[in-house]
Amino acid sequence: MKPKITALKAQKRNSRRTNVYLDGEFAFGLSNAVAAMLKIGQEISEEQVAALEIKDRDETAYQQALKLLSYRPRSEKEVRTNLEKHCVDPIIVDNTIDRLKKSGLINDKNFARQWVENRIDFRPRSLKLLSLELRQKGISAEIIEQSLINIDEESLAYSTGTKQAHKWTHLDRWEFKRKLGSHLSRRGFTYDLIESVLEKIWDENQPT
Repeated sequence: MKPKITALKAQKRNSRRTNVYLDGEFAFGLSNAVAAMLKIGQEISEEQVAALEIKDRDETAYQQALKLLSYRPRSEKEVRTNLEKHCVDPIIVDNTIDRLKKSGLINDKNFARQWVENRIDFRPRSLKLLSLELRQKGISAEIIEQSLINIDEESLAYSTGTKQAHKWTHLDRWEFKRKLGSHLSRRGFTYDLIESVLEKIWDENQPT
């Protein structure tokens, strides 16, 4: 005779999980999404329990990925690394990644575009450094090339410099260019590119 579900109770320490009781005794815990498929009075076989536990591992990994994505967009590599860090079975990792891709929650093309836009707006840097950052996020060379292809690096260096120039307008020409040049160098711009924009920025910041 199959055991019968006699109670489904929310866990006290984790409201996102449910304890399942069979024939009056605690049997196992499930995520709420999986437990929602059950009802009190339902008879359940060992094979069904095993299948539920597999579904639970899938759902737990998926919820872990959603939690990670709730903070900011992530690349596929970032999500995969996070799940592996939590010792998720490789097959379940693959299943979770496929599920997230199908729902559009991870998309490396969109991620790369958003990353570059955010960097340019708030923490601009050279194309070389942008490319390096994206490679570290696991973005493919093809997608990196597509995300950077329409960016004029000289214009990027110029706009990066103009955002910081006000800090040093009280300095003489040589010191102004040294300070701003160092700033642009730390952002990964080449010497030639820096030299091509420094004089223009200096002239624009002189009183008329």
